Parts: sequence; structure tokens; C-alpha cells
Amino acid sequence: MHIEFSPSRRSTVGAEWELGLVDRRSGELSSVAEQILEAVRPDGQAEHPKIKQELLLNTIEIITGVCDTIAEIKADLNDSLDVVHGVADPLGVEMFSAGTHPFSNWYQQKVTDKERYAKLIDRTQWWGRQMLIYGVHIHVGVDHREKVLPILDALLNYAPHLQALSASSPYWGAEDTGYASNRALMFQQLPTAGLPFQFRKWAELESYVEDMFTTGVIDHFSEIRWDIRPSPKLGTIEMRVCDGLPTLEEVGAIAALTQCLVDDFVERLEDGEILPTLPPWHVQENKWRAARYGTDAIVILDAAGRERLVTDDVADLLDRLEPVARRLGCVAELRDIETILRYGPSYRRQRAVAEQHKGSLKAVTASLVAEMRDGIRKG
Repeated sequence: MHIEFSPSRRSTVGAEWELGLVDRRSGELSSVAEQILEAVRPDGQAEHPKIKQELLLNTIEIITGVCDTIAEIKADLNDSLDVVHGVADPLGVEMFSAGTHPFSNWYQQKVTDKERYAKLIDRTQWWGRQMLIYGVHIHVGVDHREKVLPILDALLNYAPHLQALSASSPYWGAEDTGYASNRALMFQQLPTAGLPFQFRKWAELESYVEDMFTTGVIDHFSEIRWDIRPSPKLGTIEMRVCDGLPTLEEVGAIAALTQCLVDDFVERLEDGEILPTLPPWHVQENKWRAARYGTDAIVILDAAGRERLVTDDVADLLDRLEPVARRLGCVAELRDIETILRYGPSYRRQRAVAEQHKGSLKAVTASLVAEMRDGIRKG
């Protein structure tokens, strides 16, 4: 099977941001996506070009166009947020983004009436119906197919860093799971989800995809739901590691980090460097550690088994990537990672709110809604 990769301009960037819809008074999830999508649909068009449906009726997704800078990403997403708020506010509906909703039950949620979603649920049953989760996906353009798999493998070294910084799903069904990102481990239960295989040649990827088609595992390449995957049609590397991020500032910071990492890898490849990779067993262990411990995770750095606190490694990484950020025009957005380190990723902020409000998860949900509108409270 031949998989055509459509090259993109180097390090162009795009984002997909999944948003949950909640009732303003109760904080419970609200299955009003169809009503909102209909209200924002431009006249004469089947759907809004940047506001999309998702698996569950309590969810919408906003996407950007192809952008050159992270500032463009943030402006694009903010425009879509304004459009959705304009129709959601009169309905008494708010938006939030986190890996999971703190207390709404999965079995009460309605699935969008669409053939591909019905097929997914029919096949995956109990696990599929539990996918009450939200994420952020960042696409970065790659200008040549032969760079894609080396970049993917190298990016896996930093998957635990991205996961720890974005972790926002400590609660599931009104219980504290003890994990920073419960979403990370839930999502990998779906077929073809989780960590990618580390192919060395494009032909190996083509052989894998052919096997998946032949054996009926997938009907479309997009059904490969890896944490990091090629997107051949768009000509990008798609980073799907992250939990839903509550604020535009955090989306911009994670997008900047992803863009800088990919661009740095491209530069190093063009200089003839062989990019460093981790053995799959270290990659797997790092994912679990970041999901469990978040920014307290001790991550494995190399095949020799050297380890380091993930936040210490992030701090050095920001310094190393600063020249890349200057080249890409995203120095301020990359340094917003320091805001996440200073005030804590969302899982820490959520637990702090719960502690302040005697365990109230309604208060936690209200804090997520407030952050969506106003950003991280920095008092």
C-alpha cells in the first residue's frame, strides 16, 4: 500500500481543541452540541469551517487554519471561542477543557448520530462508551516525507514532558484517581490508540497500514489514533499526547513547545545528525510515570537509563529551544510554559480548588469554566 505524504511548508502549525459543554448552574455536561453547531453554521454551508462535531453531544472541537506563528494560532482559536460563546451564553451553557469532566458520569452521555461514531461504539463497546475525554492536538508541517518518522521517534522522548505539563484529568466519575492524567491511560484502551510503533522506514509504516486494512482493523488512516502520528494528507506530524487544556495561554504554550521541538529536529536532520531515540520499553514507562505523577515524574532520558525530574528537564529544554523560538517568532509563548510550572498544571490547580472547597467538584468545574474565560488565576 502506497501512502502519499503531501509535504507542508516547514514548521507551519495548526491546533485542534476539544471543548466540553456544561450547564451554567449545575456544572453537569450538557448534550447541546447539535444546537450550537447549527446556530454557528454559516448560511449556505453544511457546517462551520472551524467549529466541528465530536463523538459525544456534550463536546465540540474548534480548529485553526494553517498558521505560521503561535500568535496566529491563539488569535484563530479565540475568534472561534467568541463565536461559540455568542450562541452558548443565551442557552446557559459554558465551555471548559480538561482531560475529563470532574464528576459527570460517562453512561449518561449521548453519542453523536453519525455512522463512524456508531461503528466505533459498536466495535469497542464498554471502553468506547467510556471515552468521556478531551484533548488538544497540535499539527506541525514537515517538508519531506523522509523526515517524518525520525521526528516522530525523537518527539517520543518528550511525550512525558508534554503529558506532565498538560495533565488535567485527576478525577473520574467524582473520584480522585490518584493520577495526574487518567485520560492518558483510558484512551489507549481503544484499538490502534496509545503509543505509536517506532518504524525506521516509510515502507514499514505502509506495510503496517496495509495489514490494518486487510484485517479490518481500520477503514481509514485517521482511525490510527496514536499519541503522535503522521498526518499524510495534511503533511504534518500530529502531537496528540495532551489532555484538554483549560486556557488559551496553555494551548499556545504547548503549541509553541511542539513547534519548536519539531523545527529543531528538522534542523538537526538537515545538518546530518541522527536524532536520539528511546527504546520502546522506556517510552512506555515514561508515559505511565507522567500520567501517574505529572510534574513530579522522574523520566528516563536515554537508553542508558539516566533519569531526571521532568520539570528540571523542561527548564533546560526551554533554554535550549530559545534560539529556535526566536526563529519561529514564539519566544513569549514558549516561555508561557514557565507559567504552567509556576502555577501548576491543571491537575494541581483542580486539586487545590477541591481542597479549598471541602472536596466540592462542582467548585472544580466552575474553576475550569472561569479559566476558559479569564485564563489562569495568578493571584
